[in-house]
Amino acid sequence: MTDLYKEIEKHVNWLSSIGLDPKGGTTRLLYDLAWIEAQNSLKNKFEETGLSASFDSVGNLFGKLEGSKYPKETIMTGSHVDTVVNGGALDGQFGIIASYLAIKMLKEQYGQPLRNLEVVAMAEEEGSRFPYAFWGSKNIFGLADKNDVLYAEDTKGILFKDAMNQAGFNFRDENEKIREDIKAFVEIHIEQGNVLEKTGKQVAVVNSIVGQKRYDITLKGQANHAGTTPMGFRHDTVYGMSKMISESIDQAKELGDPLVLTFGHIDVKPNTVNVVPGETFFTMDCRHTDGQVLGDFTKEMESLFRKIAKDLELEIDIDNWMDEKPVPMSEKIVKILEEACQEKSLNYTTMHSGAGHDSQIFAPQVPTAMLFVPSVGGISHNPAEATKTEDLVEGIKALIASLYKLAYEE
Repeated sequence: MTDLYKEIEKHVNWLSSIGLDPKGGTTRLLYDLAWIEAQNSLKNKFEETGLSASFDSVGNLFGKLEGSKYPKETIMTGSHVDTVVNGGALDGQFGIIASYLAIKMLKEQYGQPLRNLEVVAMAEEEGSRFPYAFWGSKNIFGLADKNDVLYAEDTKGILFKDAMNQAGFNFRDENEKIREDIKAFVEIHIEQGNVLEKTGKQVAVVNSIVGQKRYDITLKGQANHAGTTPMGFRHDTVYGMSKMISESIDQAKELGDPLVLTFGHIDVKPNTVNVVPGETFFTMDCRHTDGQVLGDFTKEMESLFRKIAKDLELEIDIDNWMDEKPVPMSEKIVKILEEACQEKSLNYTTMHSGAGHDSQIFAPQVPTAMLFVPSVGGISHNPAEATKTEDLVEGIKALIASLYKLAYEE
């Protein structure tokens, strides 16, 4: 597989150079100049390989290899072309490159498939420029509401619609028929965690994507002099927050995997050394593969937080602003991917995804599953993001074998 080693390294270096950020990494945001260049360059690549390439109305790019026997059935693969600010060289774009190379090699070795093989470079997934995520995949199925972005602006005050129009695209026609030809979707992605690296596996078949609940929590007490306010007379919001975090993390550890609980952002007022903090804002992110467990646990934490606030005579406001349900992958497609890995004697495992992906939009609409390759140190959304080339190659081998089963076999 020497050629595949060279091909994947060459293509990763090429695509990540489009939007190279002087501050480090790659910055390629929805409808910006780097995004436009990347999508047009990918279109040329697809066409050079003999794929028919086209954009949809919002800028999703498709490259199709026509099927010989079932031209109304499509096996789709790919990922998103946008990055976070100062992102790495693999998140999203590896899935596009791997899919393109897999179809290219299948075409060279086996010729025309029975079903269409189609690679997609989705317009957006990250929500890094505008306050909206999964714009690409949601538009494929008519799930995006233009009213949600009609007046959205980026940090420079540029309206979503203006950026889209300047890039040559427009809102999807609401009367446009939803595609019914997609019979399976397979997304390959870096893990963005360290499970594969820690367990010594090179490939994973993903069987579910976790549900997520996110909260903004505000505690209000009383700011007061740090020297003259006795401990028993204080309404200290940092103390209240610390009890909430400590007790809830203890309970999360007791419940165990796959539940994860994170308090990632804290803002204290007045945030000075000699004043009892009278107001504290903090966030909570909780995830689990089982929606019932996730709901029960977070409900318990809400009750716990309210009790602690009451005991400490603090006001509390709890805003549950995200409630994403877990998304199971198709058992049928998962089984096909597992069989492909077994037949090629790949060093693989089966696991869930702790992060969100375009596949969670696809899965309720069409049979869907994912493949993961390891992330060095579990690092992602960072210029240091990396995967060993031999692991990238193993992932593409798994994808090639899987797409062969889906598109070439009866």
